[in-house]
Amino acid sequence: METYSFLREMADSWALLLLVIFFVGTWFWAFRPGSRDLHDDAADVVFRHEDTPASEKDDDDNNTPGSEGRS
Repeated sequence: METYSFLREMADSWALLLLVIFFVGTWFWAFRPGSRDLHDDAADVVFRHEDTPASEKDDDDNNTPGSEGRS
């Protein structure tokens, strides 16, 4: 059997099967019972050290690009 034919047969059958098994396993791992707390914690990481919202004065003092010369 030629090398190309052999690799093509492996890719068509076994590699596809392995990728499907990997996808289904990853899906079950992400949605397993008890993982909600981990996902909620990861979603709230950006807000972890915010104590108070920014005031309007702080928003006006920001030097954002493109805001020069505007009143």
